[in-house]
Amino acid sequence: MTWIPWNTQLRELAKQCQYLEALTLYRQMLRCGSSPNAFSFPFALKSSASLPLPLSGQQLHCQVIKSGCSQEPFVLTSLISMYCKFSSLGNARKVFDENPISNQLTVCYNALISGYALNSRVFDVIALFCRMREMGVSVNSVTMLGLVPVFSEPGYISVGMCFHCCCVKLGLNLDFSVANCLVTMYVKCGAIEFGRNLFDEMPKKGLITWNAMISGYAQNGLAADVLELYRKMETAGVCPDAVTFVGVLSSCANLGAVSVGHEVEQRIESSRLGLNPFLNNALINMYARCGNLVKARAIFDGMPVKSVVSWTAIIGGYGMHGYGEIAVELFDEMIKSGIRPDGAAFVSVLCACSHAGLTEKGLEYFSEMKMKHRLQPGPEHYSCVVDLLGRAGRLNEALELIKSMQVKPDGAVWGALLGACKIHRNVEMAELAFERVIEFEPTNIGYYVLLSNIYSEADNLEGVLKVRVMMRERKLKKDPGFSYVEYKGRVHLFLAGDRSHPQKKEIYRMVDELEALVKKLAGCKDNEERRNKEALLGMGVHSEKLAIVFGLLNSEPGTEIVVIKNLRMCEDCHLFFKGVSKIVTRQLVVRDATRFHHFRDGHCSCKDYCTKIDFILKLRNLLEACGVPVQLGGCKCNNMCSNAVWIPENETGSRERADDQPAID
Repeated sequence: MTWIPWNTQLRELAKQCQYLEALTLYRQMLRCGSSPNAFSFPFALKSSASLPLPLSGQQLHCQVIKSGCSQEPFVLTSLISMYCKFSSLGNARKVFDENPISNQLTVCYNALISGYALNSRVFDVIALFCRMREMGVSVNSVTMLGLVPVFSEPGYISVGMCFHCCCVKLGLNLDFSVANCLVTMYVKCGAIEFGRNLFDEMPKKGLITWNAMISGYAQNGLAADVLELYRKMETAGVCPDAVTFVGVLSSCANLGAVSVGHEVEQRIESSRLGLNPFLNNALINMYARCGNLVKARAIFDGMPVKSVVSWTAIIGGYGMHGYGEIAVELFDEMIKSGIRPDGAAFVSVLCACSHAGLTEKGLEYFSEMKMKHRLQPGPEHYSCVVDLLGRAGRLNEALELIKSMQVKPDGAVWGALLGACKIHRNVEMAELAFERVIEFEPTNIGYYVLLSNIYSEADNLEGVLKVRVMMRERKLKKDPGFSYVEYKGRVHLFLAGDRSHPQKKEIYRMVDELEALVKKLAGCKDNEERRNKEALLGMGVHSEKLAIVFGLLNSEPGTEIVVIKNLRMCEDCHLFFKGVSKIVTRQLVVRDATRFHHFRDGHCSCKDYCTKIDFILKLRNLLEACGVPVQLGGCKCNNMCSNAVWIPENETGSRERADDQPAID
């Protein structure tokens, strides 16, 4: 058999990614006495690099030298690429430097530039490109496609812009692939406006172009822009693929746009992409975050093969909705099925334990993460545990955990402690946490507002003024609270005290009627007095109340209403929704900045955690004001349930709890 058929077979096997078979065929060719040539080596070298097999690659390199093919351009570039894929950049550069013809070949420069970029060697990429220009070697689109992606980090945006200018000067920006690459670079750097301008200027936009921009918007949290661009893509007649749908579903999850998400699901099914695991994971996440946990679970149960991402999505969904016990059961089931949990899975289950008050279970998982699964906890895991301990009132333990961290605590860790200090009114520790958190996130307005509220609840007017001065000096403004509800495919948005909606008269009339009914039901203070207080504070009727009432006015009796709010729900609105759910006998679902609240028959899925803690603290303050020393006591749930009470000490100083002690509800 001559070498031509051998090369043909090698090429086909390498083309079909059957690399092990290609190397086996290459050895068979040698045993048959056939000598490899310049057309054989590129396929063998590519196969060795893809497996990867460094020792096999070195042996092939020896055969290249023996056969006298080391000066062949395609063999030379294959050798450089192979060593770069092995991360053996020294050998790749040695191959490049020791062959005099490589200094004059664009393909050799391209191979080494791509290799440096693959290994994130930014300065080596720039230096080699400059040398290429000095030597007068022509630059083509392949050069830029290998070079530009290395600047897809925010810190390199200015360098990336320089190379964009270079592309324009050389006329390479007109190349479709180069333009797509530049758009991707800008959006990954967070320079969305530059990316969009380049996108709009492109005379021709293919699927990759649309996907680059949609993914960029999604990754930067610009969910509304994703949906707007998706509609334009449909109008342009471009058929979306799985990458498009993942970006759109992610944005639907962020916005709570369940109707658009349902529409995308139908498109997925009609496109025969229903078995795509990435899309199913995105659908689980979308439905869970849009409030339809039943649908999310149905998709999860229908998946023939479940990856750790699938389990993480459904565990996170149950945790967000307050069903921590189910989330824990699913996590244990995942481990029993042989799926090894990763860092993201532990974040989901730790958050679920935190929201449900499963303190000891969460601490057990955190310990198992290190000891049993050999995973090093990151700041995101520590922030979950700090939140877990903080919610349970174990602030000192939370602070000690931060001090013992093996990694440097970030803003999220200190922010979790600050949030816990807000719940338990620990001003001194809150000040410490605030000092640390603004070192990492000095422009995060939420932390300033949190500290201001802590001072306000402690009647520390000086502290409140101090925070306001800081905000004014740093030109920070509080984000306005807003809520929205979807009705007949259209999103209706409400601000606090909003009177711009066409149905404002009906909405406010029903708000007053419901507040009066809730007052009678719960024995609250006169709502007119509260309304006057809100008006003086510039608050008006909170946006979530307006959104819920709009939903009640425009939906059929018995229909579930889902409202999305950008900030955390206050205690007053929480009490209002509990009462309304009992009055109208239907389920009201509110997703605030931290979790879901399912209101039904006067109860909430969060088990009134925040309101109970608030009530308990008020009772403690009242007892202490009367000179009664108290200590925190309660049941095994770490004071997360209605059995948590403040137990006065008896005359001997010991704590007693009678069996018939009434629980605080």
